[in-house]
Formats: sequence, structure tokens, C-alpha cells
Amino acid sequence: MPGDAVRAPSRTQARGEHEIVVTTVPPVRVAAVPSAHPYVAAITDRDHVTLLSDPPPPGAPAGQWWPPQVLLPSWLEAHADDFDLVHVHFGIESYSPDELRATVETLRRIGRPLVYTVHDLENPQLSEQDAHRASLVVLAAGADALVTLTDTADAEVRGIVHRPTTVIAHPTLLGDAPRPTGHVHDVARIGVHLRDLRPNIDGVGTTATLVRAVAALRAEGARIEAVVRMNERVRDAEAAASIDLLVRDADGVSVERGARLDDDALAEWLADLDACVLPYRHGTQSGWAELCYDLAVPVVGTRIGHIAAQHPGDFHAFDVGDPLSLARAMVEATAPAWSTPGSTPRTAEVDRRRAERLAERSEVRAAHVAVYRRALDTEVAA
Repeated sequence: MPGDAVRAPSRTQARGEHEIVVTTVPPVRVAAVPSAHPYVAAITDRDHVTLLSDPPPPGAPAGQWWPPQVLLPSWLEAHADDFDLVHVHFGIESYSPDELRATVETLRRIGRPLVYTVHDLENPQLSEQDAHRASLVVLAAGADALVTLTDTADAEVRGIVHRPTTVIAHPTLLGDAPRPTGHVHDVARIGVHLRDLRPNIDGVGTTATLVRAVAALRAEGARIEAVVRMNERVRDAEAAASIDLLVRDADGVSVERGARLDDDALAEWLADLDACVLPYRHGTQSGWAELCYDLAVPVVGTRIGHIAAQHPGDFHAFDVGDPLSLARAMVEATAPAWSTPGSTPRTAEVDRRRAERLAERSEVRAAHVAVYRRALDTEVAA
């Protein structure tokens, strides 16, 4: 049983007339899905948790973890002695609900707990959500422990599967290194990054709304400009062409096309903004909202999922197709002195948040270890 791997035998040491019992508790061996992901690295306490490497899928290029082999019954049975529990985060779209039901049944049969963090009540990689929601229900109903990132997401999961979750905040994904604070500009600089125009990105609608909002503010004398960035390679070339056309003659709005930014370059790009617009048409939580919070860049976003609950004080809502709501949100977002890149208030706010977030990350890691121990204790008791 998993508990045998977690709780090693006690050792007794004699000291004079007294005995001291020392209990050695080895790290929990976690097969995470996936393992090689910044979020998984951020929540993992390496002193108490050992992460298995992602098993390479047959024929996949080096570094590709999907489709996740850990969810295959054959892999679970062959490697049952190598892990104590499975923790699922992403990648469930690789399998059907029936296949995931077999995963849950296999874990029960071999006596290994399942922990499931419900990151995506709606899958950002998909347009149609029916199969994803069915898969979510299978895993949420079969898991020994459920985790969500916000109280509002917890409430939604409870409404779907009638089970409580452990709410653990999304930790910072930035390390201990100094964080960029941007450069001083003579105008307020608003940015929206459309990335590769994946299914949950409303590139055309967001850009059209942004163009009209910026024009309205500039007509009133506001010193503001906006930049729309896209990757060189996008999934929807027709949408990219429409975005180029929308911005071609726009007042105060430009388009950038370039290679996908690595983590450091993305942080530098965001830090140069007075506010960041999130262009989502559906979704649940946002790692970008977390990064913006770390960099003290206010977020302007649509009312979807539970993004507003991640950092409510930094979130300013607008509706796609309503330029007045976007203009109002941008004015509100850029009002605090710390929103100005390159300024002393921005630097001070970034430093304050860095200390806060690193302390929070320690709490997040401890909370996950506690979830793992409870799941293992429950499995042993069963």
C-alpha cells in the first residue's frame, strides 16, 4: 500500500535512561501530469516531494510530455511500485472520458490515490467543451483529493460534483532573481498579447474594441497608446489578417509580430506596460494574471471564468464589443502611481509583492504536501 512507502520504520536511540523515537518520513513520490511544467515546479516542496519525470510518449520529440503516459492503465500497472500517488493538472484532453474512467479504476485497483487540481473548468485549447466537461466529472468524482485555486472555482466544482475542494492559491512562477520594472514612457502604454490565437483567444473582437477605446480616449486628450502582439506562427491566419487590417489605420494602436517570447523576454515585455489586456473568450484561471501581479502590471480582462478572483484589486473588467467599458477599465487600471513602468512606485510595489509572493509560495508548497499526506492516509485507511 502507498502508506508503507511514506512512513518508514522508526529508529530508537538511547540517551541515558530515556529513549528517543525518531520517525523517518521519506518524500512522497508523485507522478504528476505533467511533471515538467512551471506551475508543478512552483508548488513542489523538493524536501518532501519527489517528482517522477514525464514518461516520453512513443515517437514524440524530446521534451514533449503529451499524450501523458501516466494516465494509461498499462503504465500505471507497470510502474505501481515507482510512485505513491498521481497528481493530474493538465493534458486530460488527450483521452476520452471512458479512457479516463479506466485510469481511475486502475488507480483504485493498485491502491494509489489520485489528486486532481481543477485548473480548467473550460479547456483553453478547445472550442467545444462537452467532452472536456465529461472528463472533468470523471476525474473529479474519482479523485481522492480535489484542489482549486480560488473560492469561486471551488463553488463551481462543488456545484458540478457535489464535493469540496482544498483551495490553494496559484503561486508565483518567478524565482528569487530581481524582477523587471519597465522603462519610463511619455504616454500610458497598454498591451495585449494574442500569442498564437488559440481557441480561447478572441483576437479580432478584443482588437476591434481596443482600437475604438484608444481612439475615444485620445480624442479626449489622453496620452495613451496600445500595442497588439502576436506570434509569428498562429493557429488562425485569417484572424491574424483581420487584426492587421483593423490596426492598419488606427490612431495610437500598433501590431507587433515576432517569435514566441521566452519567460524572461515575456516578463520584460509585460513590465513595460501600464496595463495588460487579457483577450479571453473562455477559460477558468490565468497564469498571465499571476505574472502581471508579480510585475505590478494591472490587468484589464473580460468577465470569464475565475480570473477576477485571483487578484481582485488588480482586475478591471470590460466587455468585448463595448469600447466605453474598455476605455473606463484602462483609465481605472492606470490610475495608481505604481502602474507606471520605470517609476519609483512601480519598483517599490514589485519589491513588496516579491517578498509577499515568495512567502506565499512556501505556504502553497506546504499545503500540497498536506494534501498528499491526507490522500495517502485515506488510502491506507481504506
